[in-house]
Amino acid sequence: MYSEKVMDHFQNPRNVGKIEDASGVGEVGNPTCGDMMTIYIKVEDNILTDIKFETFGCGAAIATSSIITEIALGKTVEEAYEISRNQVAEALDGLPPVKMHCSNLAADGLKAAIENYWKKNGIDKP
Repeated sequence: MYSEKVMDHFQNPRNVGKIEDASGVGEVGNPTCGDMMTIYIKVEDNILTDIKFETFGCGAAIATSSIITEIALGKTVEEAYEISRNQVAEALDGLPPVKMHCSNLAADGLKAAIENYWKKNGIDKP
């Protein structure tokens, strides 16, 4: 059902935790399945220099949270904002169709954190 990458990121999630002085915070949830995700970003010179997550949810939600932190770290804010839901799933070697909403949550959480950063800094969304 799940790829080896999904299982690895679920069992050994990367970048778990909270950034106390985060540049941006994104909170998203899916009321249907109960998954809740918070993404924290640290931005320096327009680069994501740190990213962490806290997720309450299924294995796929934890795995997508973990992988998106690896994909986004080191990218410019604009590059990170363009990470798509499909890119998240593809980076995990796919997700079962019934779990695709989990990749949506990770991508949406990152976008929400970036939008929060832009709002805090008076930056218009490109």
